[in-house]
Amino acid sequence: MMHYSKDIFLSFIEGSLTKPVEETTPQELHSILGEMVMNLMTEDWEDSRAAHRNTRHACYFSMEFLMGRSIFNNLLCLGIYDEVEAAMQELGTSLTELECIEDAALGNGGLGRLAACFLDSAATLDLPLDGYGIRYKYGLFKQSIQDGFQREDADDWTRYGDAWSVRREEDTVTVAFSDQTVKAVPYDMPIIGYGTKNIGTLRLWQAEPLKQFDFHTFNNQKHLEACAEQIYAENISRCLYPNDDTDEGKKLRLKQQYFFCSASLQDLLKKHFEDNETMENLSDAIAVQLNDTHPVISIPELIRLLTACYGVSFEDAAETARKVFRYTNHTIMAEALEKWRCDLVRELLPEIYQIIVRLHEMLIAELYNKGAEKAEIGRMRIIQGGMIHMAHMAIFMGSFVNGVAEIHTQILKDTALADWYKYYPERFSNKTNGITQRRWLALCNRELSALLTELLGSEDWVTNLDLLKELDKYAEDAQVLQRFMAIKQEKKQQLCDLMYERESRIEEKAYFNTDSVFDIQIKRLHEYKRQLLAAFSILYIYYGIKDGSITDLPPVTFIFGAKAAPGYRRAKAIIKFINEIAQMIENDKEVCDQIKVFFVSDYNVSYAEKLVAAADISEQISTAGTEASGTGNMKLMLNGAVTLGTYDGANVEIVQEAGEENNYIFGARVEELKEIVPEYDSRAILAKDDKIRRVVQTLMDGTFDDGGSGDFKELYDALTEGASWHAPDHYYVLGDLDSYVKTKVRALQDYKNDRMAFAKKQWHNICGAGKFSSDRTIREYAQEIWQIEPVSFQN
Repeated sequence: MMHYSKDIFLSFIEGSLTKPVEETTPQELHSILGEMVMNLMTEDWEDSRAAHRNTRHACYFSMEFLMGRSIFNNLLCLGIYDEVEAAMQELGTSLTELECIEDAALGNGGLGRLAACFLDSAATLDLPLDGYGIRYKYGLFKQSIQDGFQREDADDWTRYGDAWSVRREEDTVTVAFSDQTVKAVPYDMPIIGYGTKNIGTLRLWQAEPLKQFDFHTFNNQKHLEACAEQIYAENISRCLYPNDDTDEGKKLRLKQQYFFCSASLQDLLKKHFEDNETMENLSDAIAVQLNDTHPVISIPELIRLLTACYGVSFEDAAETARKVFRYTNHTIMAEALEKWRCDLVRELLPEIYQIIVRLHEMLIAELYNKGAEKAEIGRMRIIQGGMIHMAHMAIFMGSFVNGVAEIHTQILKDTALADWYKYYPERFSNKTNGITQRRWLALCNRELSALLTELLGSEDWVTNLDLLKELDKYAEDAQVLQRFMAIKQEKKQQLCDLMYERESRIEEKAYFNTDSVFDIQIKRLHEYKRQLLAAFSILYIYYGIKDGSITDLPPVTFIFGAKAAPGYRRAKAIIKFINEIAQMIENDKEVCDQIKVFFVSDYNVSYAEKLVAAADISEQISTAGTEASGTGNMKLMLNGAVTLGTYDGANVEIVQEAGEENNYIFGARVEELKEIVPEYDSRAILAKDDKIRRVVQTLMDGTFDDGGSGDFKELYDALTEGASWHAPDHYYVLGDLDSYVKTKVRALQDYKNDRMAFAKKQWHNICGAGKFSSDRTIREYAQEIWQIEPVSFQN
């Protein structure tokens, strides 16, 4: 990318304005800048598409791509951020005016954000990797907090247009179900590599009807019926993860998965056949990574397409599929390994079901030939109890299966997928997740980035994060640590300013104390992530301050950010519980200056960019053995937060890299829980520990108001009585509470008693974050799983 001066951008913006800049809305400015950037990179994008197509390349299939806001990241990666900002300022405005631009929230959390980071890293490393997913009309949902409860509204992220996508009508395909056929229309989004000509493509499919409008039916005054085909077609890509507690919801989710997988495979096969005129070498040209089990329906669909459309025999098509597909496992919890009812698949996709049955028989025969015992085969069957086990199909029909953190992969081998590892050990590997330092440091924390660049003498860390290790020596430099602490203070103020702008519940600009510890837990709301444990700890500390048993704490601000799935009753109850605690503490004039609790609304990527930069303490408190990896922990670490967490997921590797002495680890470990769980009695803890009992019983003693829903009592019952599908306190919340509170109090006291020593811990975390760049992760995928090489461009 050649260098562009401020004047070029100034001229373009001025020429595109249709009214004075002070009358131009942020959305209008965003569209102008989007058009400008898209024009600048058109040639490089076309060259990159051709380069990817003309070599062995990889495709990343994912139901989620949580891209966030594109404008700032694209300017950064093109190397024109400062020049565009200078042009904007000369016009009397600033890029900061675009902070209100919508995120592309086409994901639910770590899974989708990981996919976005991977595409960013591949583009920066010149690797031929492109993504495929769904262009949802509405993102996850807009979250508001009303009377402490989560409320959901539609997230119409394109209502002001979409500056970063190009509709590719010429590549439209059709996708057929037993009860309908729809068009899949692709929209391409550029993924700009940092400091390179390489630009990847994220192709997102939008569902549209074959016939937009039935004029004859409308003329007969059947107005809704005239639009029925359009409504049913567009429902497929209308929103991410529709509620599926009925068969209609389940069918829609299955349609979504098949829709984008079929469309993507049709696209790949068409291009491959145009270039090669044969399918015999398909696996030599393409590798497809299945991001979790959602895209696993791709396996029988590829076989169907090869046999039905290209005349390949079933045996050869199945062998090709085994060479093309790779599978990433993101969970070790059996209930989260996706399964589909046989009757539902047979009803919607009869041809696909027949292929799955044949693959099932292939697996059984192969296992017998490997000498597997009947009981082992029973556990490994693709079809069991009228359900299709998608993970089993993915492992059997793929070349590789990988976990996403060292402890996660080991658990897969030892327990969750032990039978599979026994018979297919060569397929298993670990690829610890990572994050892109472009968005999660260079962009979101420009102040800290400038300090790191100054100390290193270059910006090379932006593409080689391992270089931060060279700065570890500055942990002994008081002047550097003072500068770091000043930056952290500035980022806290920026976060508080944003919250004041966004959160109607905050009535005073100085509501938060930026001299307090910022203790932050931001992640999807789920029981295993244990936001309830964090809430209990705050109550425990509050009562300790009140009765004098906990002293010598600094002021602390506890910030939560999370969305609960609309149908997830317990998760939504936890949000309400946290907000009830916040209100009680706020109303207590003896404590409210010591503790603040705030649950941000509509947590998303752009909010996260502010939160990770401001955090002092990173809450990573999942039950040991439940979090596959986590990536929020890496973003917070990179920005100078210490980890308060369990020995779970990537936390294990974080403390290996930054030092356990520079973090705060608590709670039972995986090997300990194996011994504890069979005899674990949560009620015994309540009976023996007065302080824990006082905290937990606020769920049922009237301390807090759940609006008459009974949800707090249901949470209490889940901890003490269990439910038909789980034992009491199955995530060991009460078991870890004492250890957690003691460790949290120690961290807070360390902050107060020796601020410089605490800053040293934070600095060691920044410098130890090199391993957690998604550049390292993607390089490993490219070399060890996909077997792809960087592309080159002529200057």
